[in-house]
Amino acid sequence: MTGGEAAGDDDDTEQDEEGLTYAEAGVDIEDSEAATAALVGAVSEQADTTEYAGLVDLGDQYLALATDGVGTKLLVAEAVDDYSTVGIDCIAMNVNDLVAAGVEPAAFVDYLAVDEPSERREAELGEGLAAGAEEAGVALVGGETAVMPEVVKGFDIAGTVAGLATEADLFPGEAEAGDALVGFPSSGIHSNGLTLAREAATREGGYDEPYPYEGYETVGEALLEPTRIYTHLLEDFREHGVHAAAHVTGGGWTNLERMGEFHYEISDPLPAQAVFEYVQDAGGVGDEEMHRTFNMGTGFVVALPEPAAESLVSETDGEVIGHVEEGESVAVRGLSL
Repeated sequence: MTGGEAAGDDDDTEQDEEGLTYAEAGVDIEDSEAATAALVGAVSEQADTTEYAGLVDLGDQYLALATDGVGTKLLVAEAVDDYSTVGIDCIAMNVNDLVAAGVEPAAFVDYLAVDEPSERREAELGEGLAAGAEEAGVALVGGETAVMPEVVKGFDIAGTVAGLATEADLFPGEAEAGDALVGFPSSGIHSNGLTLAREAATREGGYDEPYPYEGYETVGEALLEPTRIYTHLLEDFREHGVHAAAHVTGGGWTNLERMGEFHYEISDPLPAQAVFEYVQDAGGVGDEEMHRTFNMGTGFVVALPEPAAESLVSETDGEVIGHVEEGESVAVRGLSL
């Protein structure tokens, strides 16, 4: 996938039929989405939500809330005994969701569950949280640590972020046919799809194996690259009239469908970092499975009027990657998702 092209074009069919899949690695996206829909359906009468945040109407503004964790990326951190970056991931996965709703994050609380306390680990986690909060411009206002050896094996960390927004601040939430799509680079694998990435990475080697590309010494270092934070782009998004945004997380490129039922034509995708080529080669993963699981180099996408897109691109590190049409699919790198 170097230079933004999908790898293994000559044997895509064989890979898709026989290669490692996210479901085989342990996460079935369809089952997960069905379970989430059941949960949302049970509370929907009391919930006022966007695709990325829950909203509480305070009269002249909304209190917006989002919650998320780091997922099985924590198992990589445990395996290499390096917890210095996952706190950044925890902040990023939360604040990026608020940005996708058009909300500026303000405050963050964390929840850490452990089987037994570790002073060094907790210190590294705290340093990561502080670094992420500073970059995101949010205040760390508290948290909770629970020791639960009969419930937790190792540790888990999650958080909740809060922000305030007026009606005018919120993105409309739905793209329009004719909109341009502007994509913003990811920092790498971020914090989704790690169950598949870990299975691929440990098939024949391990996290301490030399990384076969530039940028990292080991495979573990490449997988632990922290999630990029996009809060600094929110003001630019508002100024350029963004209609809707997609934080590209679990489900990969199908996240664009959260901007409405349209056809998203990705004619000029951003290049995928080498870590995705590594995962695909190590696991024999098919191109479609890669794009349904990972961000593939693009961590955030916005839909906005075409005349405003070039101006947004000139003021940020975004690039026009495609456009919105009538229909119901995502087309990228010769794939229809």
